[in-house]
Amino acid sequence: MKYFDELSRAMELLAADERTIFLGQAVACPGTAMTNTLKEIPREKLIELPVIEELQLGMSTGMALNGSIPVSVFPRWNFLLLAVNQLVNHLDKMKLISAGGFQPKVIIRTGIGSERPLYPQHQHVGDFTEAFQSMCTNIEVIRLEEPGDIVSSYSKALHREDGMSTILVEYGDFYNEK
Repeated sequence: MKYFDELSRAMELLAADERTIFLGQAVACPGTAMTNTLKEIPREKLIELPVIEELQLGMSTGMALNGSIPVSVFPRWNFLLLAVNQLVNHLDKMKLISAGGFQPKVIIRTGIGSERPLYPQHQHVGDFTEAFQSMCTNIEVIRLEEPGDIVSSYSKALHREDGMSTILVEYGDFYNEK
């Protein structure tokens, strides 16, 4: 099993659930390697957004509060940094703020930018996994290091009933290397 193929299979698994909707940059239009893993997803499940990361995560939280399971795509950690307010102060704290009354489930897909064959510079290759694990108490952060971990991790994020959201961290270099 190949890393890229397992990501594509995981996206199809998510898309099969009527509650899921995919949103972000380059989900319906070409632009990143992640786009290619969404080719088999029905167009009506894809919401293309401009570069509005904080709004994107706010929308994702609102959609989750309304019963959807948004798959919010941030192609790299460096982009997700722009949504930290919504992530740490809102999505992560919603269960506490509402005394357990609201537990929105958002699946956040992000990645560590590829460095090979072309190094895109420091603003595209950050790995902030440990920092986000320490900032978030109600969001699980999972690194997808092996192809065999991908489908089960996305399935866990979809089917979890513990009131937690999930950030799944992909490795851009593994799309072609594993």
